[in-house]
Amino acid sequence: MHGEMGYMENHFDKRLDPTKLVDGAKSVISLLLNYYPSDKQAPDSYKISKYAYGTDYHFVIKDKLKSLLHFIQEEIGEVHGRAFVDSAPVLDKAWAARSGLGWMGKHSNLLTQQVGSFYFIAELIVDLDLEYDTPVTDHCGTCTACIDACPTEAIVAPYVVDGSKCISYFTIELKNEIPSGFHGKFDEWMFGCDVCQDVCPWNRFSKPHQEPLFNPHPDLLSMTKKDWEEITEDIFKKMFKKSAVKRTKFHGLQRNINFLKS
Repeated sequence: MHGEMGYMENHFDKRLDPTKLVDGAKSVISLLLNYYPSDKQAPDSYKISKYAYGTDYHFVIKDKLKSLLHFIQEEIGEVHGRAFVDSAPVLDKAWAARSGLGWMGKHSNLLTQQVGSFYFIAELIVDLDLEYDTPVTDHCGTCTACIDACPTEAIVAPYVVDGSKCISYFTIELKNEIPSGFHGKFDEWMFGCDVCQDVCPWNRFSKPHQEPLFNPHPDLLSMTKKDWEEITEDIFKKMFKKSAVKRTKFHGLQRNINFLKS
């Protein structure tokens, strides 16, 4: 159910066996970093997923992981490992759930009772034996808020998402035209989608992040639909110079906005 995301078919062996990514690997250290913003976009705006408000998380977290690995090496001695931030065939959510950081919600995101689901997951895979944590129990209960709220009905069953129906897929990963059958179903999202997280009761406990690099460009929160419809490539490049929004490119964002307008 991955649509045109062909890379998801690759390296299945590495997804299941971290020793194929790091020689002599013995442990996966899973980490979470909150990205929930203190301020949101203007009500009259096309929407961007909150994870993309600030500096691209790949760069921010990679630096933190390198610092952590360096700290481990200083404390313990010769430890070999690699940092992973959405950058290789790693089962981020599965390893994080195994480590007890949360459980997989019905929307397939990792959930915690403490802070909900608005955080990034990253790993250090190291050749070090550790005292391992254990999984936590599922606390979704009978709730179906995420399933009921998904604008494109992409959550086809509890814990099962059809990626090829997801608004994030259409607005970020899909390179061709968005299928006309989805007109009027995007709920004004032009980059990504947070609906299944926004409606989740556990996200009542979300607290604003403390990472300055995740703060948005000053103009982002005040822009209206009209501003987005008139955005130029120069403004796009300035506003999203270090942002994950660059992934869709200027023409991709324009395509998404035109689709919402039509």
